[in-house]
Amino acid sequence: MTDDHDEMPGSEACFAHLLVDGHVVDPQTWKDVSLFRKAERRRLYAARQGVSPAERKDMAAAISSRLTEMLGDISGRTIALYWPIRGEINLRAWMVEAASRGARICLPVVVEKHQPVEFHRWTPDCAMAKGFWNIPVPANGEPLVPEVVIVPLLGVDEQGYRLGNGGGYYDRTLAQLPGDLLSIGVGQSFARMKTIFPMPWDIPMKRVVLSDGAVTSYGDNRS
Repeated sequence: MTDDHDEMPGSEACFAHLLVDGHVVDPQTWKDVSLFRKAERRRLYAARQGVSPAERKDMAAAISSRLTEMLGDISGRTIALYWPIRGEINLRAWMVEAASRGARICLPVVVEKHQPVEFHRWTPDCAMAKGFWNIPVPANGEPLVPEVVIVPLLGVDEQGYRLGNGGGYYDRTLAQLPGDLLSIGVGQSFARMKTIFPMPWDIPMKRVVLSDGAVTSYGDNRS
């Protein structure tokens, strides 16, 4: 999901405030935060590029083990994951395993740009099609409402706010899902940050699992 959520709007900042995703935001603050996040994305993407294939495999195994331990019996549960891009933790093997243990797995699908995503049913043998930005998505289009959403993160701060690719799709989507949803951010251990300078639309994770095996719970911080 591409970097567009942190861009300044086309009009000049000629008013005291701007409306962004329904939130009133000071334009200079928004610009400063946007520049900070873009710099952090460049740094973290570069760190990902330095990870060897063997290290990537070990990271995925460590996170998969933690997810299995954390979620316990997943038979009959609906769990949303993701198709990895840009060096994200590859959990496709865990998706297959979870499906074999009776979970209903779904993947995010962009149906309209700048709008919340839908989650469509995925199985190990389902047909796949190219979605937005050529990311593979289930071809059958069966929508599900997840009970658990496992979210890739590029960075994560001390309050559980995640730095993603910048599209804002997960924030928009999590904001409209049921409050008892369990959101779990997953990423490399070097994703830790002091703060992302959260904005009004940012949604913190309830839990975060990193590649060094660390698990952090944040509770439900949604406003």
